[in-house]
Amino acid sequence: MAVKWIGGHSSSILCLNVNREGLVASGAERGELTLWDGGGTPAGQLQLPKADDVTSVLFSARCPTRLYTSHGETISLLDVRSLKEPVERFHVNEEEINCLSVNETDNFLAAADDSGAIKVIDLDKKKVSRSLRHSNICSSVMFRPQRPQSLVSCGLDMQVMLWNLQKARPLWTTNLQECETEEDSPQSANQFFNPPLAHSLSVASCGNVFGCGAQDGKVRIFRVTGVKFERELEFQGHGLGVSQVLFMPEAYWLLTGGNDGKVLLWDVSSDARKQQKSPAKSLQRRKAQAPAATRKDGKFNKVASNEHAGVLPKLTIEHGEKVNWISYAEIKGSKRVLVADQSSSVSVYPLPEH
Repeated sequence: MAVKWIGGHSSSILCLNVNREGLVASGAERGELTLWDGGGTPAGQLQLPKADDVTSVLFSARCPTRLYTSHGETISLLDVRSLKEPVERFHVNEEEINCLSVNETDNFLAAADDSGAIKVIDLDKKKVSRSLRHSNICSSVMFRPQRPQSLVSCGLDMQVMLWNLQKARPLWTTNLQECETEEDSPQSANQFFNPPLAHSLSVASCGNVFGCGAQDGKVRIFRVTGVKFERELEFQGHGLGVSQVLFMPEAYWLLTGGNDGKVLLWDVSSDARKQQKSPAKSLQRRKAQAPAATRKDGKFNKVASNEHAGVLPKLTIEHGEKVNWISYAEIKGSKRVLVADQSSSVSVYPLPEH
C-alpha cells in the first residue's frame, strides 16, 4: 500500500527529485514547488513567477542545498535553506523545458526543450556553451556519471543520441524505429500505429549502461563503448507508453513507470554483467544462439527480447494512475519509490531488500 504525502500542492505533480540528505523536491502545474522532509511533511513551498508549470526539479550532486528548477522556458537556481527569490535565473531556451541535468562536477547544466534544443550552460561563466539539437521535442537528457563531458538524450523524433561537450554534433545516433525488426515482423504493424517515441532515459551509476523508455511500451538497455553505443537488451515493460525510467544507485536495478498506471522494478544486472566481463565473447554467443531470421546482411540485427533474455519484473506496483515521474529515496534506512501522477499528492511505496 502506498503512503500518500499530501498538503504540498493543489494541482498535478509533474516532477520529483531527492538530494543526498533525503530532502525531496516536487514541482507541479501552475508554478508550485514544494520541499518535503523524509516523513512526508512539507518543509517549504514557493510559488514561481508567471505560474508556468514546473517541469523538472534537480538537486546538485555536489551541493545538496542547490536546487535547479525549470518552469516554462526559464531555469531558476534556488537555495533550499532559504526558499525565496531564485539565486540565479537563466532564460536561454525558446520553448518549454522538459528535462534538466547537471554534471557531477556541477559546472554544466543541460536543458532539453520542446523545440528539440538542448542548451548546455557553463555554470561558471553563466552562459550557453553548446546548443545541441533533436529534430522534434527533446524529452530527456542526462549527463553520464563519472564522465562530466558526456551526455545522452532522447526525443519524440525516436532518436537516442550520445554527445560530448567538445562537439556540437552527436558522436552516435540510433533511430529506435529503424533499428527495430525486419519488415515482415509482426512488430512492424504495431510500430506503425504506436511508434517508439522516446520519453525518458536514465544512466546507471557505472556511466556506461543506460535505459530508454518509449511510447511502444518497450524498455531498451544500451551500453556505451567509446564513442558509440549498442542496444543490448529490449523488453516489453508496459501495456502503454513508458513515461519514466530510473536506474537505482546500485548498478542495474531499473524502475519504470508507465501510462498504464504500473510501476515495475527490473534486474538487468545479469545481462549487463555478462557484457562487462566479455563484450566480444557474449556478443558472439548471442549471435550463435540467434535464429537465422534475426540475422541481416551477416550482422546481428535483433536484440534479445523477453523470451530470450528471461527478463521479468521483480516487482509490480499497480499504482492505477498514469505516472508523471518516479524517484528513489532511502527513508529511515528503507528503500522507497516515490511516484507523481495526475493528482496533487506524492505516493510512496516500499521496495524489497535485494
